[in-house]
Amino acid sequence: MENELENNLSFKDKLQNILKSNQKKIVIILLIVLLVISGVAYKNYSQNLKHYQISEKYIKAGIYLTQNKKEESKKIYKEIVLSNNNFYSPLALNNLIDNNLEQNEIEILKLFETIEKLKVDKEQKNLFKIKKALYLISILKKDEGNKLLEEIISENSVWKNVAIEIKE
Repeated sequence: MENELENNLSFKDKLQNILKSNQKKIVIILLIVLLVISGVAYKNYSQNLKHYQISEKYIKAGIYLTQNKKEESKKIYKEIVLSNNNFYSPLALNNLIDNNLEQNEIEILKLFETIEKLKVDKEQKNLFKIKKALYLISILKKDEGNKLLEEIISENSVWKNVAIEIKE
């Protein structure tokens, strides 16, 4: 029994000695961990704030549109598309097209290119391709639109049936 007490005390002493001798290293490691956690928290906060600001802009553009202030609405929707937000950028482009806010076909195609560069899954990219194909067909660029539809069909996408219907 005395042996166990001596072993426990010696373990306790050993632990104290290790902590004392490595005090600087432990403090540095704790500071690094704290900085990493703070950095991750700040990044998350920053992303949430940016997403919130874009959502506010989207609502503001919609209000301008209902008030028939099309130029202000168009400007904000373009800003949103160029922000590369995975959720609001495609919606903003849809509003630009559906409400005929942008008449310049080249500008619309540039905005489509921005949307196509978003980091989304394959099926969402295919949905963007369908939307672009429909736009191309509507501006009488049927060959380019059909080419995009063929890509979707050949990839055996979940949008394959939609692409086939559009082609017919």
